[in-house]
Amino acid sequence: MKKIAASIILAAMISHETIAFCGFYVSKADGTLKNKTSQVILVRDGNRTVITMYNDFQGNTKDFAMVVPVPVVLKKSDIKVVDQKIFTMLNEYSQPRLVEYFDQNPCSQYLFDKTLRGNAPGALNEVVINGYGNKRKQETVKIEAKYLVGEYDILILSATESAGLKTWLDQNGYKIPAGAEEVLEPYIKSNLKFFVVKVNEEEKKKLPGSFLRPIQISFNSPKFMLPIRLGMANSDGDQDLVIYAFTKKGRIECTNYRTVSLPTGKNIPLFVKNNFGNFYSNLFQHQWNGEGKSVAMLEYAWDVSPKNYVKCDPCVATAPSTQDLVQAGVWWINPAPIAIGGNDYNDVQNNEEYSGSVYFTRLHVRYNRKAFPQDLMFQVTPNIENFQARYIITHPATGDFNCEAGKKYLKDLKQRRQDEMEMLTYLTGKNYSDWDVVMNNEEEKYIPTQISYGNLASTINVPGKDKGVLFAGLGVIGLMVVIGFKQKRKNI
Repeated sequence: MKKIAASIILAAMISHETIAFCGFYVSKADGTLKNKTSQVILVRDGNRTVITMYNDFQGNTKDFAMVVPVPVVLKKSDIKVVDQKIFTMLNEYSQPRLVEYFDQNPCSQYLFDKTLRGNAPGALNEVVINGYGNKRKQETVKIEAKYLVGEYDILILSATESAGLKTWLDQNGYKIPAGAEEVLEPYIKSNLKFFVVKVNEEEKKKLPGSFLRPIQISFNSPKFMLPIRLGMANSDGDQDLVIYAFTKKGRIECTNYRTVSLPTGKNIPLFVKNNFGNFYSNLFQHQWNGEGKSVAMLEYAWDVSPKNYVKCDPCVATAPSTQDLVQAGVWWINPAPIAIGGNDYNDVQNNEEYSGSVYFTRLHVRYNRKAFPQDLMFQVTPNIENFQARYIITHPATGDFNCEAGKKYLKDLKQRRQDEMEMLTYLTGKNYSDWDVVMNNEEEKYIPTQISYGNLASTINVPGKDKGVLFAGLGVIGLMVVIGFKQKRKNI
């Protein structure tokens, strides 16, 4: 049986096949650009929504264009570009985390020094391993507005039929993905507009670097939703969407699909430390399958108001500052005008009631046409319960265990390790034989052989074990923004 590679998808790495938000790319090449994973910042209060769309486009920017449904004709002041680092910061801060504890030898006598950190039994030691046209067809498409914002040329289109919009895009040099006409039709029937973006090459040359900055849009609408169906037009399978949502009151949740909290606070085998990216990859896939796929998974939820000093437990990165929150689109957080990246945010703060309350929800949605026949609809809830996807490893004590307390410790350790491996299978659908086990020999040499994970593996009953190849990638690459350092993907 193939074993899991010790290193794989990690860190602030969104896949190079990703796109910005839940629209689709249209290309002046062959229309084969694919959408695997998106990130989006979603801010909501009352009927006002601010959406920031992540760009990780790779290739010639002359071939780039993006189409996103929007409920209204956006004004130029409703469109901004922001620093791409905001996504890295929010991801690193809210990502699933691995924590480790260290047992102390019960046979040793310690004078606990309160001034020394980490000497208490089981003390937490570290966190995180770590794109204008033919008149005959033009009557079905209307250009509602045209803007230049940053490095982007932006059109706001309305259409009366999907075939007309598809033809318009084709005739204006954009090869849209096969199947797009089908998914465009519901948006047209709902009278939505189309936010069409392409790169202005002259403006792009004025900027350093080759990346495209995220685009932020704001509008008022009673509907609180994200149009994921359009993104399925250029998908060849499952896609992943990571949503960083901010509200005044509490968590957001889906109203037309279940919102499910991932298992958290679970003790797992020590050897997962070297495979945490793979572990979480498999955990998410296994839990997603088990929940019936038509779900949104909760990965983090917490009050991140500036007045709240405890925003995670443990924290894996610095919490978002007031400036970070404003750049993310949280317009109510600061009553004074703030300019970030050349954008004056005074326009979104006028006539708004100041509030220092901000609640952060991170949802991860893996979707496809079969399991998600509708766009994502949301609501803001009053739920302010803290949550984080958190997994625990515990290092064994070292030294001599000849005392009675030591013998009991070894007996308890054997049971704990059996429980950890059973939990590993429950969480991921995989057992000991699926992992490359790399252990700390200095620690293990103090533990009797019969208590080693390898020896205990034969005693673990794994009912209904999935004997397939370990799931390590396949549509989760962008999601595995989970850990905080880079490792390379391997075939398994």
